[in-house]
Amino acid sequence: MTYFQRDRSWHPPAFFPPYKTSVRRSPQSALVMLPETLSEATGPVFGQSALGPLDNDLIRNFSPSGEDAIGPRIIVYGRVEDEAGRPVPGALIEVWQANAGGRYRHAKEGYVAPLDPNFGGCGRCISDDDGWYEFRTVQPGPYPWPNGPNDWRPAHIHFSIFGRSFTQRLITQIYFEGDPMIWRCPIVSSIPSKEGIESLIAVYDHAATVPMDARAYRWDIVLRGRRRTMFEGDAR
Repeated sequence: MTYFQRDRSWHPPAFFPPYKTSVRRSPQSALVMLPETLSEATGPVFGQSALGPLDNDLIRNFSPSGEDAIGPRIIVYGRVEDEAGRPVPGALIEVWQANAGGRYRHAKEGYVAPLDPNFGGCGRCISDDDGWYEFRTVQPGPYPWPNGPNDWRPAHIHFSIFGRSFTQRLITQIYFEGDPMIWRCPIVSSIPSKEGIESLIAVYDHAATVPMDARAYRWDIVLRGRRRTMFEGDAR
């Protein structure tokens, strides 16, 4: 198999002072390469039998009452592929997000927007034989965060993609086409190029909408190579 050389200029630096958390989290010393153990390199392998029928449906997978979560209903779908555009089947894809008001279900959440009792904010699925994945959810709202005097995160969904083992994991987040908050976010601004930012923006797909139900956004995931989807907080 031929591998393309990694383009390190594609990813944001670990140290980016406008994103204040990166000042404390970025490495202070040279990185040390650690060898993988056999168990880290070979497993576990996830299968469809590990998933429940509503695991990829965030509108209903947390609802104790059987009612739907509140908010604009959307479908987020796409294809997991390698650097040559070949499908990657069997990848475990996990997501987490704020509710439609921009609030997370978390004990340390400080935003005053209300919680939705029918929305947990987490889901998972496994890519099919052709690399496709799909989630049904509500569009998350933007929210303020204590970085600057008036900083807001754009609407986004966090993604984790496991390959064939725990050491093959990509963590990133996606944004939504047309959101003006994307270009005001200090975290997004750490990405060196406009092209790199746009690679994290899910594109509205009118043909995939469900009439009287949900809009649809497509976002493809590239696992390595020059087009690789960038990591969240890439430490190099």
